[in-house]
Amino acid sequence: MPRTQVEVTIRPARPEDLPFLLEAAGRLSEFGPPPWRTAAELVEGEARAVRRFFSAPLPGAVILVAAGAAGEPLGFVYLERTSDYFTEEAHGHVSIIAVAAHAEGCGVAGALMRAAETWAREAGYGQLTLTVFEGNRHARAVYEQVGYRPETLRYVKLLR
Repeated sequence: MPRTQVEVTIRPARPEDLPFLLEAAGRLSEFGPPPWRTAAELVEGEARAVRRFFSAPLPGAVILVAAGAAGEPLGFVYLERTSDYFTEEAHGHVSIIAVAAHAEGCGVAGALMRAAETWAREAGYGQLTLTVFEGNRHARAVYEQVGYRPETLRYVKLLR
């Protein structure tokens, strides 16, 4: 059953948002990581990126928070500048997007993705990319529904 859409305000992340950001990032392994990755490994990688944003942010990087009517954080998107492998053209990249469990299905992710596109356009980027685990079918369906298309597939062979 669809949840009620909520009205959100998008704002830059503040240091006091860090506990929420880490908690929300902790949900990113719920889809079930590949067998060679542990959930803890995925969560720690995302948490490390979020903590690094506040201690030593990369040039041009931003974390945007979706806040509810009372100002409470509902989700966030971590955006970075990167370069296209083939053309070396700068573009925007969605490094992390996460929504609080109680706000899932309420339009928060859509609002964050629209904000990400606005950020990329305002920065003069001609494209916005993201990476998603092959097994995260729900997220892949959402991204495809809003116009993203797969471009490359990364293969992994464990050597140990």
